Amino acid sequence: MKSCLTEYADCTVNEIAEKYIEEKPQVAQIPVAPDERQNTSVIQGTGVEDTTITEGTVTFDIRFHAAVPVSREQIGLMINIEAQNQFYPGYPLTKRGIYYCCRMISSQYGTVFTGSHYEKLKKVYSVWICMDPPKSRENTITRYFIQEGNLIGRVREPVKNYDLLSVLLLCPGDPGSPGSEGILKLLGVLLSSEIKANDKKKLLEQEFHIEMNRTMEREVEQMCNLSQGVEQRGIQKGIQKGIQKGIQEGMKKGIFESIQNLMDTMNWSAKDAMDALRIKEEDRFQYIELLNDRNRDSQ
Repeated sequence: MKSCLTEYADCTVNEIAEKYIEEKPQVAQIPVAPDERQNTSVIQGTGVEDTTITEGTVTFDIRFHAAVPVSREQIGLMINIEAQNQFYPGYPLTKRGIYYCCRMISSQYGTVFTGSHYEKLKKVYSVWICMDPPKSRENTITRYFIQEGNLIGRVREPVKNYDLLSVLLLCPGDPGSPGSEGILKLLGVLLSSEIKANDKKKLLEQEFHIEMNRTMEREVEQMCNLSQGVEQRGIQKGIQKGIQKGIQEGMKKGIFESIQNLMDTMNWSAKDAMDALRIKEEDRFQYIELLNDRNRDSQ
């Protein structure tokens, strides 16, 4: 919160922990989609009514309310924190983060405000800790938020009226690499599979001034198990990719040899041989290239 949320930049970590965070954050309890919540009726209809369809339960990893230091209100922000293994899960993480933010905003109706009192809407954050980012993203923190832009004329709306959601992607890298500092280095140390638990505890205590009581020691050990699990999954994924590539290369070699045999024994052209083997048009170019390479080598 201190490193990524502008509202807490001038606070100490202890102040944030002791003064501004509610006592019991919701951990894997609240579904993202409203129709996945128990004892909540689904509103169905057209036009101005909201329609939702449940497609499997998806819950927020962690969600909690926090007070804004410059405000006397008890609840100033709604914050969601997600841990993400895959940076490319088949969709952009930024879009999922924006969706989570929109759900947190819409969920405020009936709890934070009712009727047309939209002035009471609270700002929401969705913070994504990406545990295995691509090299190009390592040691970066990226924020996506709403900005004002004048197309015609020059006006200034109070920022608080539109600055209602922010998505942040935290992508740590090797804790010993250039650019690894602050929260990025802290996460890099915790998620590293190469640093032993005792060494992590020393680094956290000496460099980040985190007191290693029994609770924190257990947390560090759990993080060590998590990082080892992430590494093992990465190894397994690499093995599977290697096996798949080997199968593909073997099939490609077998088909190429079959083309050569038909051309030599039947005196066929490459096209006739590939027609007989029913090779797809989009795959033929690679075999023609291999035949050309063979001919060049024989010359």
